[in-house]
Amino acid sequence: MVCKSYSDLERLLGISVKALYSVSNASWKHYRSVKIPKNDRGEFRELHVPDEFLKTVQRRIADRLLSAYPVSPYATAYRPGGSTIVNARPHVGKNVLLKLDIHHFFDNILYATVKEKAFPAEDYSESIRILLTILCVHKDALPQGAPTSPVISNIIMRDFDCTVGGWCDARGIAYTRYCDDMTFSGDFDSREVVSLVRTELRKMGLFLNEKKTVRAVRGQRQSVTGLVVNEGLRIPAAYRKKLRQEVYYCRKFGVAAHLQRMGSGERAEEYLPKLLGRINYACSVMPDDQELRQERRWVMQQLHTLER
Repeated sequence: MVCKSYSDLERLLGISVKALYSVSNASWKHYRSVKIPKNDRGEFRELHVPDEFLKTVQRRIADRLLSAYPVSPYATAYRPGGSTIVNARPHVGKNVLLKLDIHHFFDNILYATVKEKAFPAEDYSESIRILLTILCVHKDALPQGAPTSPVISNIIMRDFDCTVGGWCDARGIAYTRYCDDMTFSGDFDSREVVSLVRTELRKMGLFLNEKKTVRAVRGQRQSVTGLVVNEGLRIPAAYRKKLRQEVYYCRKFGVAAHLQRMGSGERAEEYLPKLLGRINYACSVMPDDQELRQERRWVMQQLHTLER
């Protein structure tokens, strides 16, 4: 991808340079802050969500410019074919599982790094590099909530992934990275892996979140991106139990009566597609589970009945 002139940029994005500069001159005005629950401990994650026009600009930058750059095979999020399942599968049935987390991942990917890695000088003129970088950062860092941020993070982490992944491959260690979550499995000294990762992250101005380091050995519960990997790939027992209970009560009392008993304000036509989505996810993890397949068929039948 080469974009050396403003006419190149307008042709590629389908947006006038005048409009792009208009946004970039006061880009902070095009974001709103949104807090979403981070966990069940009352903690929140703050997102900076762009308005519709800036979101359109960023999506076109992501789709038409950034998608041309390679991503490491160890990255399993924010890429075609990536998923939590793809991330977890290499770690099934391993003796040692190590999970590491990058501290404030997006917040520590700064303007200078974005400009250097995502919009390299060999592909873009200096003025366009500056313009595109401004359109993709908020308060000098990658904003969580912008469609460009995940793609840029994978581009920036490519060299890190290849260095760490190559080191692991040479030692028979499985390595995957799902956004800021890194997982290692096999037979190895965890201290060596932590030391390597800490050193490579520091080269990029990033740091480990030491509080989130988790090590689990065979016999302990091992989970990766929400999936249990001890003996085959499985959804957590609590998730499975909740699905089973919901379908059971829907069948026993009827969907509308079940929702009323639960005190939910949802209608059946709103609730059932969500329930089906969760069952479909469970089926994608455990495709041979006959009970799940039966539950999916029943929910689909209820949806078809509503659509008549």
